Amino acid sequence: MTTAEELGERKVIKLILACLEQMPEAPVPFGDDVSAVEIGNGRLAVIKTDMLVGKTDVPSGMTLRQAARKAVVMNISDLVAKGVQPLALLASIGVPRNLTEKDIRQMGRGLNEGAREYNAYVLGGDTNEATDLIISCTAFGICQERHLISRNGAKPGDIVAVTGLFGKTSSGLKILLEQLYASPQLKSRLVRAVYMPQARLREGLALAQTRVATSSIDSSDGLAWSLHEISRASNVGFLIHNLPVAQEAKQFAEINNLDLTELVLYGGEEYELLVTIEPRSWEKAKEAVEQVGTTLINIGLVTKQKTILLETEGMTVPIEARGWEHFKTG
Repeated sequence: MTTAEELGERKVIKLILACLEQMPEAPVPFGDDVSAVEIGNGRLAVIKTDMLVGKTDVPSGMTLRQAARKAVVMNISDLVAKGVQPLALLASIGVPRNLTEKDIRQMGRGLNEGAREYNAYVLGGDTNEATDLIISCTAFGICQERHLISRNGAKPGDIVAVTGLFGKTSSGLKILLEQLYASPQLKSRLVRAVYMPQARLREGLALAQTRVATSSIDSSDGLAWSLHEISRASNVGFLIHNLPVAQEAKQFAEINNLDLTELVLYGGEEYELLVTIEPRSWEKAKEAVEQVGTTLINIGLVTKQKTILLETEGMTVPIEARGWEHFKTG
């Protein structure tokens, strides 16, 4: 019998989804990062749930306060990618017996900190005893259906863009997990990217309100995997000609003789938005994002051919369908 370790997270999800009866005319199809139901007057209730587990999601040195905050950000980021303002969260916590009163208070503060950062509230939840730390959050928001940004609207000729640069978190994780070297100043910046992820709330809402994005996803599973997710949903391909490299990642790769492209494409945990924009709406999209203090970075084009390619050093190479995956990663 095949085990979960052999299957990997994504095949596990497919097996479970195959057992579920789909809701007729669901506003968001199975397989997306969020779920939604119609609540009348052209509005949707949008729901997201995600789980943080100590063994796989809390690297060395991350405090319980930071871990609890991250559990909130993980959920909020997926709502943000749809252009949805989070309103409330529930948190179910698996508490190991050895946690102290101080530890539990720190988790509570982290949950509140994460929620209030994005103008949401934790309303309650559940607790239970567990052998490992588990923080499972469910986030909720409401939006006009016409403002919801799906994964399946990308069209050939659209511009592919991101809300930030990549490679810092994968570099930070290599410092924490593999003890690779970085100067104290560089290490501080890279490790902070791991410990204190940021969801792109203002950017997601700006793109939704202007209705310029044809598709959107958050990049927490890695830039490469996110491209493949939109490719599958929209039945398109991509040609990436401008890899969005963080300067800190470039420095780290040079110091440790690492493949910079690997760090940028396959690391994950950035929580940037990957979006596609019609060329005629590009300036409007850029302006909307700049008005909230961020630069929208053009990284490539959507193609009719269902291949995902990177132009680099005069060559065109495939971008593989890999990124962070539970059971198989670690």
